[in-house]
Amino acid sequence: MSKQASIGSWIGAVVVVLAVVVAGVYLARRAMHLEHQAANVPAAASSAAPSSTAAPIQHPISQANTGPAAASTAALPALDDSDASVASTLARLAGGADLSPLLVRQQIIRHIVATVDAMPRHDLGVGVLPARTPKGAFITAEVDGRKVIGSENAARYAPYMQVVEDADPQALVAWYVQSYPLFQQAYRQLGYPKGYFNDRLIAAIDNLLATPELAQPAALVPSKGFYAYADPALESLSSGQRMLLRSGPANEAKIKAKLRAIRVLLTAQEMPATPASTAAAAG
Repeated sequence: MSKQASIGSWIGAVVVVLAVVVAGVYLARRAMHLEHQAANVPAAASSAAPSSTAAPIQHPISQANTGPAAASTAALPALDDSDASVASTLARLAGGADLSPLLVRQQIIRHIVATVDAMPRHDLGVGVLPARTPKGAFITAEVDGRKVIGSENAARYAPYMQVVEDADPQALVAWYVQSYPLFQQAYRQLGYPKGYFNDRLIAAIDNLLATPELAQPAALVPSKGFYAYADPALESLSSGQRMLLRSGPANEAKIKAKLRAIRVLLTAQEMPATPASTAAAAG
């Protein structure tokens, strides 16, 4: 489990892109027992693999259901000048919450785009997160002779989870659709000159929704000074999935519920029914 997940950072990204968050303000990626503040590095510094081939668009932004909300006629700011406007809007979408302790305020959209792009992969590049890491030390516990993530660890993400719970999916999607040209521009600058960001966002959401739901805490093992999952199947999950697991079962369920609602609005399609199943942790 390479780098501690600042679920707050990512949720802010996903809800915030979406707004997760994209789905609001969640993700960090340093070692689980280390807290590493992501520097204000341009999102374009992430390890994106340039693509010169234009794939067919699967989820055109025009099909999103923005509901009765009236579209703004205000001109969008230039991407390089959008931080103040985006920060203000995200605070409003978060119910007026003060996001200053959580949100990285430089190149917000670029950081969100880079985070969304990286989440379905196994490794998340340093310096792409749109939000700051949770406060406090990473907490472990001993259960039946196994080291696991401590249940108290989930409390570290309370400020980020409050943003997730307060965010209105329809308002978030309406803002995202209105601001989509900025996200698309940032995605192309990231290294996908013919890519379509909304397709990547849906892929990231689907990847997160596929995160297993553990019947018991997963065992951890030391690995080069960090903690890793003892179960190779869990350790091989994507960055976003491993981070979601580390948020704790209750937070994982709330995040998934928000992501499902956002996905329905973005695609104007109902989610297919899935069986309620849990995966047993290796130990």
